[in-house]
Amino acid sequence: MPSRLSQGASKKNVMVSDEIRKNVLHAIAHVRPYLLEDGGDITLVDISDDMVVSVKLHGACDGCKFSKMTMQHGVEETIIRHVPEIKRVVALDATSES
Repeated sequence: MPSRLSQGASKKNVMVSDEIRKNVLHAIAHVRPYLLEDGGDITLVDISDDMVVSVKLHGACDGCKFSKMTMQHGVEETIIRHVPEIKRVVALDATSES
């Protein structure tokens, strides 16, 4: 499972500290079991210099009609609660290039 946590997270922006990246990954690890329970998963794609987190939802979460609600009330709230510096969390299409 550690490889899933770091997948896509190797791209570093100048202003994003390792501590913030670590805390975002920790927050994602908090929500991952709930997504896995429903046949989905999540991958960190990027954290921009303006503190916007980009993620990809996979499996059953990709294209699910409830994915917007999951993003807003599950993923985004959890990440911002763990890392108050984060301003927003966005989900990229599974087909988007990182």
